[in-house]
Amino acid sequence: MDYQQQTLAVMNPVELVVALYDGMVGFLYRAIADVEAGDVAGRREFIRYVLEILTYLQARLRVDIGGEPAAALSEFYAAMYAQCVRASRDASIPLLERSIRDIMNVRDAWQKVAESESSTTEQARGRQMQQHLLESRRASAGMTQPPDMLTAPAANRWSA
Repeated sequence: MDYQQQTLAVMNPVELVVALYDGMVGFLYRAIADVEAGDVAGRREFIRYVLEILTYLQARLRVDIGGEPAAALSEFYAAMYAQCVRASRDASIPLLERSIRDIMNVRDAWQKVAESESSTTEQARGRQMQQHLLESRRASAGMTQPPDMLTAPAANRWSA
């Protein structure tokens, strides 16, 4: 398993979405470089990659579950698809740059969600670690029940 595969294996679903957005932005920058170099085949190839990612994201949406946010994302993906096709057809650097800005705006929102999920996961891991340490200490001290102070909620322990 190479580094990229290992990285993807430990990402949560939201982090994977952020990675797909990052991929689209990278491909759009490469398409811009190909427009500047006059490489039509290269430009089309990188735009095709962007379109494949947009199609993938669109296909994974569940409007029946996600409601309005999912519907808004569906419209966004359709608009980005059309914009990227137009940008490729016209070899338009300004339109490609606009696509990058639009994608980055939504990507940043996904990143905030990923960070929120990550901190929640880290907090849960921290609670699990604390519980494990308490159980280990009890076991090594021969305790079967934890002292009341250790099991009382933090808000009750320190309230005045």
